[in-house]
Amino acid sequence: MQYTINVRGRLVDLSQPMVMGILNATPDSFYSGSRKQTEAEIAERANQIIAEGGRIIDVGAFSTRPGAEEVSVEEETARLKRALQIVHREQPDAIVSVDTYRPLVARRCVEEFGADIINDVSEGGLTGIVGQAIHEEGDMFETVARLGVPYILMSVQPTLEKMMLGFAEEVQRLHSLGAKDIILDPGYGYGKTLEQNYEIMKHSERLLEFGLPVLVGISRKSMIYKLLGGDPTTSLNGTTVLNTIALQKGASILRVHDVKEAVEATRLLQQF
Repeated sequence: MQYTINVRGRLVDLSQPMVMGILNATPDSFYSGSRKQTEAEIAERANQIIAEGGRIIDVGAFSTRPGAEEVSVEEETARLKRALQIVHREQPDAIVSVDTYRPLVARRCVEEFGADIINDVSEGGLTGIVGQAIHEEGDMFETVARLGVPYILMSVQPTLEKMMLGFAEEVQRLHSLGAKDIILDPGYGYGKTLEQNYEIMKHSERLLEFGLPVLVGISRKSMIYKLLGGDPTTSLNGTTVLNTIALQKGASILRVHDVKEAVEATRLLQQF
């Protein structure tokens, strides 16, 4: 599929899949290898993502895993400000997304701290931390439209049918507000059982019916190790297999912890 997104006036071509590297400025993300808190750790991770072929650096400061502790708006904002400043210093030409479901935090990250993309795991405010309703000041869809930046809309729905219905309504509302660059994320691991995750992936090419790029984030998630055994640290091989399947079903962006392996998967598939 031929897709482009407008990133601060620069047209980014998604006709060939690209890789988004995860940078968690948090002490409690589910995969311990992704936690980067010191200035040196954040700088090293940003440089690693780009050196290994990643095109987007996704910066998060609030874990949304089950059981995660609440982080205040002030703390999340402070963490993101610091991390984004370091990332921009180290990789000034990189595309940077901010992983937040809070409209006020998203706005400041774009307007003040230089974020290019908003990556929202709440489906516009349906849920924040897994399984918990959220009540945040502001409306994420209105915020995205006003800022004019690409927006990753992630589903928390348990079935593909409900996901398609939800996306249809949400994309229509976003377009009516003036939002233009929308990226769909099926939200593996969010509001879904193990079986539902795989059922959605089995038929995920249907998401292409919206004519929008699709992002897949399955890196080291429990849908892998609950099936195969182990834990996040043993789930790289499973991640690569599922990323390959996602690419075959039309994914344009892979959100991953292990950038080198994901980039290699995209390059190999391009030969077919």
